[in-house]
Amino acid sequence: IQCDALKALDVLLAGRSLFGYRLKDFSLIHASPPCQLFTPLAALPNAGVRRPALNLIEPTRNRLVATCLPWVIENVVQAPLRNPVKLCAQTFGLKLYRHRSFESNVPLYAPEHQPHKALCMRAGYLPTAERPYMSIHGRNGHNSKAWVAKAAEYMHTPWLASDLNAVCEAIPPEYTEYVSGQIMMQVRAQHVLAT
Repeated sequence: IQCDALKALDVLLAGRSLFGYRLKDFSLIHASPPCQLFTPLAALPNAGVRRPALNLIEPTRNRLVATCLPWVIENVVQAPLRNPVKLCAQTFGLKLYRHRSFESNVPLYAPEHQPHKALCMRAGYLPTAERPYMSIHGRNGHNSKAWVAKAAEYMHTPWLASDLNAVCEAIPPEYTEYVSGQIMMQVRAQHVLAT
């Protein structure tokens, strides 16, 4: 389910149904509160002019704790997450240096971070043979359709190939698969031990 996390959690915590599901139907909750307040891009002129940045990490965390389910919060590395692990897209074979942090109520482990050796093309420009990695960030820019499509390809998110803001705010699916895989393995182990 993809929707406003705070509203969704409020509905579920109140014992109501959300898209036909109740809290008991979930094994894990992944939340990605807005990152604009914490990203280094927030220091740029006019940042937050159109839409002021919000800090929704604490309210999200409080609701997730109240669910008594395994959960994870994803955000930029500058965000105030508690004991997060940091993932880099390069670790998963992507040609990006895209670091994101993950906080969970279940212990998480990050693979060893590899040194950044390949040159990275700056945001808005297509990669070249000399600079094969992409830098994907920023919102409300004026990047070409070709750049947005290439960014979505590099992020392994082809469904975002025509949406600049979405591709700039997304994380590669490999991150979610890696983190949720760790959590679900621990949940299954606890279930086996309990039976």
